[in-house]
Amino acid sequence: MELEILGINFGCVIGALREWEFPEKDCLLPLVAKILGYCIVAASTTVKVPQILKILKNSSVRGLSVVAFELEAVGYTIALAYCIHKGLSFSAYGELLFLLIQAIILVAIIYYYSQPTGGKAWIKPLLYCAVAPTVLAGQIDPLLFEALYASQHAIFFFARVPQIWENYKNKSTGELSFLTCFMNFCGSIVRVFTSIQENAPLSVTMGSVMGIATNGTILSQILMYQKPDAKKEKKVQ
Repeated sequence: MELEILGINFGCVIGALREWEFPEKDCLLPLVAKILGYCIVAASTTVKVPQILKILKNSSVRGLSVVAFELEAVGYTIALAYCIHKGLSFSAYGELLFLLIQAIILVAIIYYYSQPTGGKAWIKPLLYCAVAPTVLAGQIDPLLFEALYASQHAIFFFARVPQIWENYKNKSTGELSFLTCFMNFCGSIVRVFTSIQENAPLSVTMGSVMGIATNGTILSQILMYQKPDAKKEKKVQ
């Protein structure tokens, strides 16, 4: 029996249930991976919205590392381009599209609320706008493409390090959103499972593993420094 919706084959599961049998692992796990993959894609459409709203509500980017968010946008661009041109299923990488859009919006908001830094501040966004379309279109040498993708793991790692250091140095997470960090952490965990089931390249899976480590560190910092911040606010009031 064949019943496929959005690339998800429900046939073997429905067939097993009709026979009053529990679906076999080889039938069930790919189905679960596909469904979880699309759940991640759906959740990714709003994952950074809490962070955006928190900045807009407080009109402040206190404690946020500009470099961290800039590198994050670059990393998402490279990862998205690579997955598209490797022909992976949309359920295996679709969240990257929505995360990239939100990351760009976040960088723009952070620029807006940051102290003016003169004309040099426009060099990086202009350079990104000039190079990103070429990378996303895959119009670069294949070897360079592979090198770029290999480097995106380092980019994501170093995108988190400045924020982790900023949190440690200030003993505060400033305007970081707990909900956004929590969703990033959970998404990385689920993406490891779906990447394995979708037979994604090892480098894609390892990127998610790295995401668990770095997002988990930031999440623990939010929990660690949350109470001191709350006490300070009460004293001020």
